Amino acid sequence: VAVQNRGTIDGPILAYFAIFWFIWGKEASYSTRFDTTDLSSQAETLLTCFAVLFGSLSTTGDFQSPGATCMMAVGAFVAILHFFLYFRVWVWFRDTERASELYAVKQYAIFTMFMTFCEAAVWLVGVFALPEDFEYRGYIFLAGLILSFRIPKAFLPNDFHAASSKRGVLFILLLGFILQSVVLAATPFFEYYSPTMEQYLFLGFACLLLFCIKLLYVDDSFSIDPQDHALLVNRAAGFFFHFGQFFLLVSTTVLGAGLDDLTHNYLAATAALSDNSKNLVCGGFSSAVLIIAFIKSMHIRRVPNDPGKRNWFVAAYTVQVIFLFAVIFTTAQMCLAKDGPLRYLMMSEIEMLAVLSGFAFLLVVMSWLDEAVELSIYGDSEDAREFRVHPFGIWFCFTPEEPDLAELAREGSGAGGPNSAESRLAALSPLLGSSVANLGYSSLDLYQDGGNGSPGNLIMSPSSPADAGDMA
Repeated sequence: VAVQNRGTIDGPILAYFAIFWFIWGKEASYSTRFDTTDLSSQAETLLTCFAVLFGSLSTTGDFQSPGATCMMAVGAFVAILHFFLYFRVWVWFRDTERASELYAVKQYAIFTMFMTFCEAAVWLVGVFALPEDFEYRGYIFLAGLILSFRIPKAFLPNDFHAASSKRGVLFILLLGFILQSVVLAATPFFEYYSPTMEQYLFLGFACLLLFCIKLLYVDDSFSIDPQDHALLVNRAAGFFFHFGQFFLLVSTTVLGAGLDDLTHNYLAATAALSDNSKNLVCGGFSSAVLIIAFIKSMHIRRVPNDPGKRNWFVAAYTVQVIFLFAVIFTTAQMCLAKDGPLRYLMMSEIEMLAVLSGFAFLLVVMSWLDEAVELSIYGDSEDAREFRVHPFGIWFCFTPEEPDLAELAREGSGAGGPNSAESRLAALSPLLGSSVANLGYSSLDLYQDGGNGSPGNLIMSPSSPADAGDMA
């Protein structure tokens, strides 16, 4: 609603959105590390849902408004809830010795308690100690949001696959809410007359646009091996991956706000329409596609060692990049240019939506190009993994972190025994779920290059998805 009213994104909107994002991150961080079926965890989740619901009613004001005070109260309330949630974890593991594998759980609980305590203190100062018209109130939000952030891969790994699934579900839910708002905006008009074929096409283009965005983002997580995922490459890649997720949700929200307005304006057939809704849709789509590309670039890609086959993959990736930037540039110009030939693509709402959905469908087809090359050369993805072994990354600073071989060997030698991390965690802690039943890689295999007999790379084979690790 705030985006629709203002027609743009400003500081308060980003701050309020970030508060909700970090609240979701807190819940996801806990649920992918610990068991959430007990009564206290479920009660905490229910109270957090109430806090988010009440806070969502106060997101239209600026920093010097009662709505900002309400948002600070929501941040403080959720931080206090998580402080006590992790205090319970610390009480359970307070007697853990440093030599134990469970000591990481104790460290993680202490670190999170400290951060949530500081965060709650900052929010409470903003609510009770400073006046509502305080000029620098925005800095209170900045400090609270900084304290909400967690260091990548801090202390305790989580269930990587569960965390990735939660991100995908969150994005799909957002797209579903956007489609629902479009339908709700159109429904009152169809109570008085039957929709025409053109109006059916308008709603169909909107649905196709959202579905193609879903394919561009969500399906990519299934084609990337866990060891090549940005969250497991190194901390820098994980840091930018998380912030990319945040800005992707912001851009998609802007797109949804524009689609809602665009649907109402189109069906109302208003005589003098502003370009505000059109700019929101074009700008939101362009930025969403750009951020999806940025997120994908955090992953490690693999090509064959054979030069001939490698050239096919390089050509496929090059074509994808060319089409991607062509679409981003075109849609950005449609939004920013005041005149010119591209503005003719925005003369009518249905024409603009048809162009954007066509661009989105083209990007989806282009995103399958490397998989088509893979299938034509190897037949299936399982065979391709035996040959696509040469890694490369677009960003030179995001090289994979080298594992501690001594630590991996020590953990691997004790896996599966009565004193292993898995058995001890399962026996001692009802708080911990199976997602963290093994805190390290349980096995490792040393392979040798069959071509020349020289030692190859260390291949780590986690026995469970949790062994892959993730962000804090």
